[in-house]
Amino acid sequence: MSATASSDLAVSVPAINWQSDDMKSRRKRRYAADRRLQAYGLVAIIFALGFLALLISSLIYTGHSAFTQSVAKIEIDLSTAGVDRTKIADADWRGIVRGALRAQLPGLSRSDERKYFEMFTSSGQFIVRDAVVADPSRLDGKSTFTIPLADPFDQLAKGQVSRDTPESQRRVTDQQIGMFDQLVSQGIISRPFNWALFFNADSRFPELAGLAGAISGSFWSLLVCFLISFPVGIAAAIYLEEFAPKNKFTDLIEVNINNLAAVPSVVFGLLGLAVFLGWFGMPRSAPIVGGLVLSLMTLPTLIIVTRVSMKSVPSSIREAALGVGASKHEAIFHHILPLAMPTIMTGAIISLARALGESAPLLLIGMNAFITSPPDGVFEASTALPTQIFMWADSPERGFVARTSAAILVLLGFLVLMNGIAIFLRQRFERRW
Repeated sequence: MSATASSDLAVSVPAINWQSDDMKSRRKRRYAADRRLQAYGLVAIIFALGFLALLISSLIYTGHSAFTQSVAKIEIDLSTAGVDRTKIADADWRGIVRGALRAQLPGLSRSDERKYFEMFTSSGQFIVRDAVVADPSRLDGKSTFTIPLADPFDQLAKGQVSRDTPESQRRVTDQQIGMFDQLVSQGIISRPFNWALFFNADSRFPELAGLAGAISGSFWSLLVCFLISFPVGIAAAIYLEEFAPKNKFTDLIEVNINNLAAVPSVVFGLLGLAVFLGWFGMPRSAPIVGGLVLSLMTLPTLIIVTRVSMKSVPSSIREAALGVGASKHEAIFHHILPLAMPTIMTGAIISLARALGESAPLLLIGMNAFITSPPDGVFEASTALPTQIFMWADSPERGFVARTSAAILVLLGFLVLMNGIAIFLRQRFERRW
């Protein structure tokens, strides 16, 4: 082909004037679109952070009062109470406590005394009895005991009951307010930190209710969940990633695993109710059942995370191990899995954090029973933090409103702690290739 023919076939490209008004207009529109995109993202972040701040601040505003408890410090001389040291629990502790309370405001009539005793928790006699049983040396003389105030007077001490409200519209009478003021002037009433919120189990009385049973139940349930889902999830991921043949059957398994990761948690609760309680007859409300249900819920996520972390390990490491004579299982367990373990542990902790906040499956298997003592093992009836929050939120007592918000803050604290551990493990041990 001649040079003339080649030049005829060539396509002439017009020169572009980058400084023309049209190109300047196009650049201006593109830059404006970039700025709008940045503004949209910034507005979205501010919007999300604003709602988060609103949520946290509302919880703190509602629940901060639950972290303190109004109590009365009463001095009791047990040396003159006539308590038999061999039968301490059988003594008339109700009469002893009421006698000590009566000494603080002497001269009250019988009807006034009844209103006066209503100011203190009805379990005061058991608090004193248990303290003496734990330390019998208190019988030798005077001792100071801390008795919580009843919930209406705890709210009065915290300013949540207005004195300006008409007497007919509040649970605290004017006479009881006068008695309360007298005790305050004597220095008997104080508001220390409410350790009972963490070390007491649930109670019908808000001033005594705590999260010890729920925290223990969540701990045992998560322990069962971890001991089942962690080894099973890693083993399943290793098999699917390294040994399973690539066919329609394994493709079906992978699709089902991905789908199970998105199944609502209430479905797993129905499965646990039908299988573990219905067919196997396992104990209702026990952490062993809760842990099994939560492990079924976290297994798909853990399998997916493990497979992704194993894929992120460079294939050259596997090939190098096989090249120097290592078997396939030696290459996996001595080289691939240790390098993938930081990401696997991070995924496991995040999965456990999600399981900690689940309430629907635990409600279906009965972990919302009224339990007055923390469980000592996985086979004893218990509650969990989410179900305890659900029960307190449904309680008609006004004192449980603050405790519900406080329990949510405690749950959020555990979730933040677990996610913080996951972030630390990822940054501390993760390797970038």
